[in-house]
Amino acid sequence: MPRTVLVVDDDPGVLRVLSRYFSRGGWEVHEADSGEEGLRRWESARPDVVLLDLDLPGMSGREVLDVLVSRGASVIMLTGHTEVETAVDAMQAGAETFLTKPVDFAHVGAAAERAAEKQELRRTNETLARSLAGRTEDDGLGASPGMRALARQVSMLSASADTTALLLGESGTGKSWVAQMIHARSPRARGPFVEINCAGLSGTFLDSELFGHERGAFTDAREMKRGLFEVADRGTLFLDEIGDLSPELQPKLLKVLEQRTFRRLGGTREMTVDVRLLAATNKDLQAEVRAGRFREDLFYRLSVFPLTIPPLRERSREDVMELVHRSLVDLGKRHPGAPHSMAPRASEALSAYAWPGNVRELRNVLERALVLAVGSERIDLEHLPEALRARNAAKSTRNSAEVLPLAEVERRHIERALHVLGGNRSLAAEKLGISRSTLHAKIQQHGLEKVGKE
Repeated sequence: MPRTVLVVDDDPGVLRVLSRYFSRGGWEVHEADSGEEGLRRWESARPDVVLLDLDLPGMSGREVLDVLVSRGASVIMLTGHTEVETAVDAMQAGAETFLTKPVDFAHVGAAAERAAEKQELRRTNETLARSLAGRTEDDGLGASPGMRALARQVSMLSASADTTALLLGESGTGKSWVAQMIHARSPRARGPFVEINCAGLSGTFLDSELFGHERGAFTDAREMKRGLFEVADRGTLFLDEIGDLSPELQPKLLKVLEQRTFRRLGGTREMTVDVRLLAATNKDLQAEVRAGRFREDLFYRLSVFPLTIPPLRERSREDVMELVHRSLVDLGKRHPGAPHSMAPRASEALSAYAWPGNVRELRNVLERALVLAVGSERIDLEHLPEALRARNAAKSTRNSAEVLPLAEVERRHIERALHVLGGNRSLAAEKLGISRSTLHAKIQQHGLEKVGKE
């Protein structure tokens, strides 16, 4: 759907020019020539962005701004050169930015795009917050087409009680959570879900953990121990970091997958189990197979149904914010007194960050923010780590520079020309493409008399 803009200005020429510009850019445009009419049009159209003239007859632009901001609108103020102080006050009251007339199309277009993106983010936050309570936890993979396609794959896999699956993706992307989701939605949901990290134990100890051991099987084996395959009988066993499984254990795992039988370490009796196996890795197992570190037959047996969990940097803004809201609901239970809402600029910083540590890093950042924000009305930028605050500040600085008032751009350009040319006003006028009298008038207008004289 096209983005929408409401232009509120009592000057017919300004309405006509701005409406034509945005229409040509593919925007849906609404017009109003008074503050009262602007509020009525906003209620009926709910546009993404409002361009609001500060100097309106009847209800002033400043009064209209207060009403629009209270209703969640994203507003850009249009002002004259003599109204800059009032415009700054308007920004403090909630306006996104202000532009001086006559507006530069490039500036107004860029400002409107940014304002629309922020508004979209706010609406996403509100929608997700409202809908989260009515959704089950296993329905929270994401809202984008890519993540919904992944959710459909998870749903199909969950319908099977026995199909082995290999979850692929970077560290921290949520592979364990997806494995729990598959189990919870499967016919095995009433059985146990057992998880173990294959990278955390040496060969002998991992063998004992997975398959158990008989008394006396090794020095410290003072009594018989059931392995996790037995513990997970009629349920699901999740082997994380399967790429680190030792070569000695790989054939034993393959046997369990193919025959559903195994022997405890040091034992002679064949044990039979009914276990669904899910595995995960952040390694390229095909490369491990080519390097001779992973059995090819085991790789193919594990990857009956491969699922790739994308990193956060490849997910949409909506997906990231859904994870934020779901994590806040979960983490908020551990932190009484922490806020349940988030400031727009904090949301923007979270959605714009690359998250090299993926979901794990996101949850850590949010838990820290909840601790710092206890007693506050909402989580704000100050509660986030320096890396996220610095990135947001740099972005804000760039955005502010892009939408300088036209008069300020002109003043700086003339001042630079005078400095470069040693104060030679005749030469400056020639280089700037204006007459000397026009340059003289602009020097007086901008207070540049002391910059240099002939």
